Amino acid sequence: MKNVVRQVALLGLALLLVCVLGRLALRNTYVDRIPVPRKQTTGGEMRLVSGGGQQAVVDPGAPKPSGNEMQVALTASQPGEAWYEVRDANGERLSTQHYRVGRFLTVYDYDTGGFTGDALVMVVLTAFWLGTAFIMLRAFHRTRGTAFYAYDTIYYVGFGLFTLVTGVVMLNLTLRRLIQPREFTMLDVYSALSGAGFNFMMVTLPALAVFAVAMIVSNIALLFHEQARLKNLLGLLVGLTLLAGEALAIYLQSRNLFRSPRAFRMQIVAQDVYCTVFAYFECMLIGAAACGLLAAKHVPSPDRDFIIILGCGFRKDGSLSSLLRGRVDRALDFWRDQQSQCGRTAVLVPSGGQGSDETMSEAEAMRRYLVEQGVPGDKILPEDRSTNTFQNLAYSKALIDASHPGGKVAFATTNYHVFRSGVWARLAGLEAEGMGARTRWWYWPNAFMRECAGLLARRWRQELVMVAAMALFFGALSIAVTQ
Repeated sequence: MKNVVRQVALLGLALLLVCVLGRLALRNTYVDRIPVPRKQTTGGEMRLVSGGGQQAVVDPGAPKPSGNEMQVALTASQPGEAWYEVRDANGERLSTQHYRVGRFLTVYDYDTGGFTGDALVMVVLTAFWLGTAFIMLRAFHRTRGTAFYAYDTIYYVGFGLFTLVTGVVMLNLTLRRLIQPREFTMLDVYSALSGAGFNFMMVTLPALAVFAVAMIVSNIALLFHEQARLKNLLGLLVGLTLLAGEALAIYLQSRNLFRSPRAFRMQIVAQDVYCTVFAYFECMLIGAAACGLLAAKHVPSPDRDFIIILGCGFRKDGSLSSLLRGRVDRALDFWRDQQSQCGRTAVLVPSGGQGSDETMSEAEAMRRYLVEQGVPGDKILPEDRSTNTFQNLAYSKALIDASHPGGKVAFATTNYHVFRSGVWARLAGLEAEGMGARTRWWYWPNAFMRECAGLLARRWRQELVMVAAMALFFGALSIAVTQ
């Protein structure tokens, strides 16, 4: 992540330099395009009508007719404000223009939100968003091996997609601004930027709706097989929340809920902040889902010295549950394939302690099953002290280090559990790649959502800081636009 942040920072600095050089090249000139009736463009003129009695702060050049508008080059001479009228040949006022000149002699147009060098700034912003998307998605594409199991990978996918969507929206805005500068003003651009969260929600709406419906359907099927406990309702709750969240965003965007202009501006700010927060968690969900699916399909290279099998509950008679047997069978398949492909026999490490209601440790139950399947006893190294996934991996690492320091390790678990287990393995200092056993179609979506919730819950403080920072940024931008 540090390398990605460094690349994004360098990109930002390079583009900032482009802005500075472009601003110097433009000097202090701002070209305004003022709409007037076609028949009036030949006789239109600019006249200073108010400036508080002070010296003019903007020197207008001669108006140049162009279609239904006049192009006027305004050169700033000193900081201050100026009001100009556009009059026809008969002296009739057509419009009034209001400008402000800043400390660095940048001309700001109150009517359109434009400013000196605004087109260049838009081009640079577009390049920044698209460049950032390229950097993040390339980092994701290049992530290999155990480095894949990291929170950074989730960010690369989720926020790489967010910056890509925002960059494409910015590209559209830039082209429209360059082609139709008066019909599509900088105020429109600012509004679109502050609503980046809403734009992202609308672009991803079709895929998100399909995902939400699939979660709801699978969760309903789950309830026909399992008890209606809270943990078995997570997929249903997530699916309904996603659909309701998208519907609320569309409703707020299409309604003026207040008659007062001030209250309406507050509504716009509130809906921009809401969409930003929703888009943030949508990015995290997309990132976690992409990483989880890729991790579940991954198969380690057949050169392993050890294969850890992550335990879970077994039956009271000591036989393996379908979930646990799936994990053990997945490890066995890999173990046998590796033998046939390269003649290398790995040591199987069944990992899991004994619960208060269990007659033996999970490791022992798996060991017995492995022996029944023809695995030699000297190729089994049980770990029977752990009580959770992190301990499974940490305690197994201790056994492996004592037996064969530096040995190459893989681990087997259920498909929905691979990515999170890989994250725990890295936290335990274990370099290991995972493989996933299949489970019933109606079971894994809800279980996968529990995995996502577990990943985010461990970093809730960091996530809260990041979402607050995004909400403050886009909220401040929205406030500035609505003033």
